[in-house]
Amino acid sequence: MSLLALAQDSASTSTSSSSDTELDAQIDFSTMLMQRQRELSGWFGCGSKMQPDQVEDQGYYIEQFVLGVLDFSSQYGIEYSISYTAANVIGRPSKFPNYGDYPETFTMRTYGDWWQLAPSATREIQPQNLPKLATHDYIVVYFEDYVVPTEVAIFETFNPGAVIRIWAYGLTKHWTCLWEALDTDLTAPTPRNSRRFAPTLKKTTMITKTIRIDFNHSRLNYYTEIDAIMLCGRTVSGRLIQSILGEQARANKSLSPLSKMASGQMAGSITCKLQSLEFKPNFREKSDTSLHEFISNDLGKFMMDNRLEDPLASASASAAEAVPPGMCLTDLPFEIILKILSYLDLKSLFRVGRVSRTFYDISTHPLLYAELNLKPYWLVASSELLCTLARRTTMLRKLDLSWCGGSNEISPTEFKKFLTQRGDNLTHLRLNSCKFLNASCIENVGIVCDNLIELSLRNCATDPPLLNFSCLANLKNLERLDLFQTAFDTELLLSMLEGNRKLKHLNLAFCGVSVNMDDVADHLATYNTQLVSLDLWKAHFLSARGLLAISRCSQLEELDLGWCLREASLGDGLFQLLSNCPKLRKLFLSAVRGTTERDLIHIATLGKNLEQLDLMGILNITHERIYDILVHCPKLQLLDLSFCENIMEREFDVLAEWSRQFKVDIKSSRIFDTR
Repeated sequence: MSLLALAQDSASTSTSSSSDTELDAQIDFSTMLMQRQRELSGWFGCGSKMQPDQVEDQGYYIEQFVLGVLDFSSQYGIEYSISYTAANVIGRPSKFPNYGDYPETFTMRTYGDWWQLAPSATREIQPQNLPKLATHDYIVVYFEDYVVPTEVAIFETFNPGAVIRIWAYGLTKHWTCLWEALDTDLTAPTPRNSRRFAPTLKKTTMITKTIRIDFNHSRLNYYTEIDAIMLCGRTVSGRLIQSILGEQARANKSLSPLSKMASGQMAGSITCKLQSLEFKPNFREKSDTSLHEFISNDLGKFMMDNRLEDPLASASASAAEAVPPGMCLTDLPFEIILKILSYLDLKSLFRVGRVSRTFYDISTHPLLYAELNLKPYWLVASSELLCTLARRTTMLRKLDLSWCGGSNEISPTEFKKFLTQRGDNLTHLRLNSCKFLNASCIENVGIVCDNLIELSLRNCATDPPLLNFSCLANLKNLERLDLFQTAFDTELLLSMLEGNRKLKHLNLAFCGVSVNMDDVADHLATYNTQLVSLDLWKAHFLSARGLLAISRCSQLEELDLGWCLREASLGDGLFQLLSNCPKLRKLFLSAVRGTTERDLIHIATLGKNLEQLDLMGILNITHERIYDILVHCPKLQLLDLSFCENIMEREFDVLAEWSRQFKVDIKSSRIFDTR
């Protein structure tokens, strides 16, 4: 049970006069993180030592490959295909040690920082919560046998170097980071061949068969591809596994929340330090009076003599140094202190609240929780944490719960309760890859959050589809709607488009075969003429008629038609698009086979503001048309020419020279350094 749950259980046993503030004071986010670290530092955690009898229960060393995929944030392929999907990491390597682009591997949606430079880019909610090295994508896999992990090997067959963290999910139902990339790893040159990446893991005796890999694409030259993942370690007996589970259950049952507090599991840092010094006062008489006198008169001297300092006060130490002598930090105006605390991440806010009652009152002020991002804290996000934060988020405007609740830590009921309490003023809601979502949750969003400007439901598809989008038709103020890789019905989508005429950003990539994109395009041209960005990547049933309809959205700055119109002729659609949308900065035509030489001439003559152009897999492109585009598109920064059959091997050197001459990052099937 998490610390938050323990604190709430203890509150429920207290007197009925306890206030919400008193309950919240017992719940500490940072302590929860530290407690989980302590729990995992035991004999099923990192840096621990097994007892002799436990060592005997270890079996033999095995190497095993992925048995199944539990979760992932994005993939290049579509669900009913075998090309570039997450399922391709299952089993032994099929391509390693060969190097190159293979459809039989797992590939994610983005590379580099180009997506963050596009008009559709979003600003992170509560960005101070992000780690120094942010996670862009992840995959969670499981194996057949439980082991004590000694090695995790990742077989990278194309553009390696994106892996930044390796996590393991133990029998304690907590995640542990086995390896994390350092800053120096990011500055190191990326390899240009396949590799078996197996970084040195933290020493651990935890038992696991579930692994999560985190990726950061910012330094990648092109898409990275993963062929397989291998987990190595020593097996453990079923007797040991049952012993651990039984021991954990007995411990949770035997200790009440109050007894756990008394035993120090929920105690503060000073209490822990006193215990570490074996501080055991022995009062023979009047113990209550003597203890009170000690705390009032001698505790300070005791701490100084033993050089004790509360690390929780360090959150305000830097600010305190700037305060003039004779003036306390709390003497500053409330607004200034509030401004200072607004730069702290969520974990630090909880720590500051433990410094003093004054800082607690300030650190729980609703203005500090107008934006809430639990995505970086996915491993500890839970129903209990939502319940705690509900007391502080009375002025909540922006909420990001992406990637949370993947192991059932957040129940649909608690999410709906939180949303009912705090969702009526929400303007931004991101629920990407939230596996706890069901039809009832989506219905609640449509009923409660009627002020939404942004709604993101990326990768929330279920099998069979359970998401009920009819209630989302109640939303009338949307400016951004992201349904990337999420199943939905055409009629419901059309109803939403008709009701949200201020829509500026729409992502319908991987929308599924049931959606007729020509009908969607007609609706966009009629009701959503203020559209700035439109992503139809790998959408189906879009013809030249649909492209002509899209060209009537004259404010477009970004359009992704990758893998659409694959066999159809574009007719005059591309000419009309470029003529009617002069602000177009990003145009992706990946694998649009119907692109002709005339279309390429139109791009060169009309694409004056283009910054990113993807022509990957275009059949009819020639070296002359490439040069025309480079000459006549002076703002161009990215040009993808990978897998264009008409570009011969001998022309790669010419492309490299043009890349330097025009200062454009040109991607081709051959990797070369353009610097």
